Amino acid sequence: MNKFVRIGNMDVGDGLPCFFIAEIGINHNGCVKTAKKLIDLAVASGCSAVKFQKRTIDVVYTKEELAMPRTSPFGETNGDLKRGLEFSLQEYEEIDKYCKEKHIMWFASCWDEASVDFIDKFNPPCYKISSASLTDDNLLKHTRSKGKPILLSTGMSTLEEIDHAVNILGKQNLIIYHCTSTYPTDNHEINLSVIPALKTRYEVPIGFSGHERGLLSSVLAYAMGACSVERHITLDRTMWGSDHAASLEPVGLYKLMRDIKNVPIFMGNGNKVVYESEKPIIKKLRRVKNKVSVN
Repeated sequence: MNKFVRIGNMDVGDGLPCFFIAEIGINHNGCVKTAKKLIDLAVASGCSAVKFQKRTIDVVYTKEELAMPRTSPFGETNGDLKRGLEFSLQEYEEIDKYCKEKHIMWFASCWDEASVDFIDKFNPPCYKISSASLTDDNLLKHTRSKGKPILLSTGMSTLEEIDHAVNILGKQNLIIYHCTSTYPTDNHEINLSVIPALKTRYEVPIGFSGHERGLLSSVLAYAMGACSVERHITLDRTMWGSDHAASLEPVGLYKLMRDIKNVPIFMGNGNKVVYESEKPIIKKLRRVKNKVSVN
């Protein structure tokens, strides 16, 4: 098994600290100032990295899709919305500079080849393949050509489709993320038992990309063997935008990071022992103490 993947200055794999990705995605609502506030939130919470989404609008969407009516702060069509949410080169340069100042890694899910080339200018530590792009063979090959670690999300994908994607990408420098692509995800569709199954099937590090409400499932995912957890973050779930409702607000993110960091402590080393703190309790509460001989 490929035990770990090196992302930036961090080894990610079994038995190592959780590589926690705070997905900003499009929750910046097209505003760099908001993006910086979300970066600050991720830094203050102790996250490992922040992630954005990058699309070449006229490549990813058809003319018909872009022309569909859709009211937003950017205009009256779906195209107005999609273009309004995309940052320019200058805006990403500002984000890159800000992340460097804050000492946090950043990268992006790139939905087309031109977006991969665009983000590659910033020398990202890795690339994320979104669940929607898992079946895009040309995009997988182009992303792999950059020579960076790849994080592959598997929402709305069959095992056969995942097998095909892994065959294209290879298993070196690959982390596969269990994911359900419903925003927000119902509890009965989170299906964390897939995590050990993916680990056995592919023998690479396995992560968890969650879109559910609440915190417990993400903590359990790490306890069940996910080496990385990704959650969307927002300043306020009531903000305008499609992804905010399935995102963590500041208090939720703080609590989740606290609990995830405690998982290795909770798990212990597996050796059943009598702790020194228990010995005074033995004297106080046990009426009969068995004498056990050790051979």
